[in-house]
Amino acid sequence: MSYRSFFSKEHRRSLVFGLVLLGLAMALQFYASSYSQRVSSNFVRDIVLDNTPVVNLNFLIVEGALAAIAGSIILVACKPRYILFVLKASAIFIATRAIFIAATHTGIYPGHINPDTTGFFDRFYTNLGLNGGFFFSGHTGYPFLMALIFWRERIWRFAYIALSIVLGISVLLAHVHYSIDVLAAPYITYSIFKMTQYFFPEDFELIESPL
Repeated sequence: MSYRSFFSKEHRRSLVFGLVLLGLAMALQFYASSYSQRVSSNFVRDIVLDNTPVVNLNFLIVEGALAAIAGSIILVACKPRYILFVLKASAIFIATRAIFIAATHTGIYPGHINPDTTGFFDRFYTNLGLNGGFFFSGHTGYPFLMALIFWRERIWRFAYIALSIVLGISVLLAHVHYSIDVLAAPYITYSIFKMTQYFFPEDFELIESPL
């Protein structure tokens, strides 16, 4: 599908709705993250974190995640038939995670690796509120969501699954997520994917249409 055929009147209306939805979800995430940090309680024991040393994988967690987001934006921009569904799935993902973040106030595990606030990318990452909240892991969940969306395209499916695994292991080794945050992420993400399919079937049909 070319951009010329993509930007019909109906698609433009859907695009604006998707952008508004995404903006609202990001605002919700920012406030949920700030709230969660203010009211966080004590940390809890974790069978994985209790038995693994802390490893500084800040480069993967911060710069790697931002690079993955930037790469995904470019990928979707090159494939306009994915734009509408990705926008709305991303909005539902962010909003759902924001609700979970606001509802769970567990403190961060001792000895975790914090983003370096002196670095440009680390500050950008922090200012977006990406370092706030635990349940569930966005580093694990969002690449898995993209894998589900690009399931028909073998190379991207496996690339995103690999990214989900690598980032999931990274946040555990850095002790910035509990094991339940990482293990639950694919299950919740699959539900979000199916919800988006249910609420926006026309957008999903664009993805499923012949190339």
